[in-house]
Amino acid sequence: MKEDGRKLSKEQQVEARRRAALLVKKGWNERDIAEAVGVHPRTVQQWKQHQREHGTQALLRDERGRKHGEKRHMSDAQEKEVRRLITDKLPEQLKLPFALWTRKAVAQLLAKRYGLKLPVRTMGLYLKRWGFTPQKPMKRACEQRPKEVKEWLEQQYPQIAAQAKAEGAEIYWGDQTGVNNQANVVRGYAPRGETPEVRQMSKRFGSSMMSAVSNRGSARWMVYQGALNSALLIRFLERLVRSMKGRKVCLILDNLRVHHSKPGKEWLARHREQIAVHHLPSYSPELNPDERLNRSLKSKRHGNDRAKGVAG
Repeated sequence: MKEDGRKLSKEQQVEARRRAALLVKKGWNERDIAEAVGVHPRTVQQWKQHQREHGTQALLRDERGRKHGEKRHMSDAQEKEVRRLITDKLPEQLKLPFALWTRKAVAQLLAKRYGLKLPVRTMGLYLKRWGFTPQKPMKRACEQRPKEVKEWLEQQYPQIAAQAKAEGAEIYWGDQTGVNNQANVVRGYAPRGETPEVRQMSKRFGSSMMSAVSNRGSARWMVYQGALNSALLIRFLERLVRSMKGRKVCLILDNLRVHHSKPGKEWLARHREQIAVHHLPSYSPELNPDERLNRSLKSKRHGNDRAKGVAG
């Protein structure tokens, strides 16, 4: 009785080929082999041809389809070079009109470098196989000086941490932000073809906030109207010192001009036993954990009900 070989398990298929190979070696004809193994004579013909072309071991391993790397548009060396380029370089550094590496950008790189014209969809398959995934980019200022950032991370911040530990102080990171009622809203579901509607006040209003978050996750904040000035900065510092209940605080701020104001420096000089202020490298907001607190505030504020006024 003949069986459909496609319904056999992997082990059963291998065993059938093994038996067929032994019977071929003994000189049996194809029809008798097919009858003994339980397959169609044409299947035995295919096995014999596969054995002649690729060997007995390949027949038993059931090697099918293309070999690894066969029929690809790029060689292994070219793929390795492209992976290195899109890892180490930005598109603009290679004179491509893109800010980030997209499927279209990589396709243009291949066309420019190797003369290969690949569809965008195919480029996506290559990127997936190389281990690249689409991600939301981290923003970094062009004016940032990497050497200063490295020095701050490797030398200055360890000194701040060591000083804070020696004085029994707690490190806080400070920043300012603002929210208003006109910000972009999150996406929402609706039936296809029916755009959802968000109702909000046409008059623009908002509030500002200065906050500080510690390495342990404690947060302090102060809400105010308008732009930060020396008087508001000093008020926040006073409230921060009061909340520490006698423990010294090391506050790390960015280089906003008001953070270096003369009134602020004079106040800090009078309270140096209670608080010490340090500054981040210029144009380096990604080093400040308080930025994440601000992003969380905005996402939750803009994702909830629309504010009808400053109070709520």
